[in-house]
Amino acid sequence: MGFLSSLKEMFSGSKVDYAELISKGAIVVDVRSIQEFKAGHVKGSKNIPLPVIANKTKALNGKVVILVCKSGGRAGNAKGILSRAGIEAYNAGAWQNLR
Repeated sequence: MGFLSSLKEMFSGSKVDYAELISKGAIVVDVRSIQEFKAGHVKGSKNIPLPVIANKTKALNGKVVILVCKSGGRAGNAKGILSRAGIEAYNAGAWQNLR
């Protein structure tokens, strides 16, 4: 479902202004592994690997979250998890998209 949601987001015609969301306090969460994150990431982003993100919903509650990974697949899965927890989340795809 996360992947389909990302496709819908990509092709719905509604463009998300991530810079504006960040300026209003949104946080960038990179859901790749710790090793991938250490190899390169968006400055200021937090690393919460996909396998543990469901355990971090309380810490993210009340925040707008922009999710990134290598290509958008894991970020789409994370978006589904956070959305089901009532957290406003966006899949920005690959982390390089926010550089």
